[in-house]
Amino acid sequence: MIQLPGLKKVKDKHQGKTTRDGIRIHEAADFAGMHKAGELAARILDEVADHVFVGQTTGALDNLIENKVNTAGATSATIGYKGYQHASCISVNHVVCHGIPGDKKLKDGDILNIDVTVVVDGWFGDTSRMFVAGKLSRKAERLIQVTHDSLFKGIEAVRPGNTFGDIGNAIQTYVEAQRMSVVRDFCGHGLGRVFHSPPNVLHYGRAGTGPVLEEGMFFTIEPMVNLGRPETKVLADDWTAVTRDKSLSAQFEHSIGVTADGCELFTLSPAGRFHPTWG
Repeated sequence: MIQLPGLKKVKDKHQGKTTRDGIRIHEAADFAGMHKAGELAARILDEVADHVFVGQTTGALDNLIENKVNTAGATSATIGYKGYQHASCISVNHVVCHGIPGDKKLKDGDILNIDVTVVVDGWFGDTSRMFVAGKLSRKAERLIQVTHDSLFKGIEAVRPGNTFGDIGNAIQTYVEAQRMSVVRDFCGHGLGRVFHSPPNVLHYGRAGTGPVLEEGMFFTIEPMVNLGRPETKVLADDWTAVTRDKSLSAQFEHSIGVTADGCELFTLSPAGRFHPTWG
């Protein structure tokens, strides 16, 4: 995810058709590259799931992820990105996003988002999902479920002719009806052969506003939902974003391509482990 305000237009040597909003329109053949990159990112998170347990450190999880990226012959998009030195962001409990892996040991009941982006043959696969160490509390379980479902409410709005405001409105309406809040300070983004590109994909907004969706657009939807208020703050490390009221936060993310009649998800879990209560 990126922090608002807006994206700078990123020069892409493969740039073809773009909209007046600077959004790249990809060719049909480009979907295969995105599926390959997205599948690897999702598979890595599948394999990490069994290593999330009480007493495990977030640093050990990150090392595991980096090894899996390297073994696959891929590249981590985050190592070296603006000085960041890890293959994942791991955000625990009230950390909203961009949590830095380290020596922190997971405690019973901790919830964590693990966010991975890989580069395969020049294409970026970006996804995140929630994990649980030990026993899941009822309030955390409900937060995770609402966040998961809000992502798919947004995805349901993805089809040509709709707008990015329709996506944000679907997410916001659902979340607020559950008496939770949507983070405003961070958003989804375009991607493809670049990590971050137009558009900003807001997870709130008014239906019918924003750029119109067109076949061939690639972007992430990655709502961050708080049990408390939506405000966040970034810690002194300049990366870690936390809830100001220290309430729990959760996030799920898919990379998506707009098709002629809807969309394709590039980051589906091969093992069906996208939700942390998989069997």
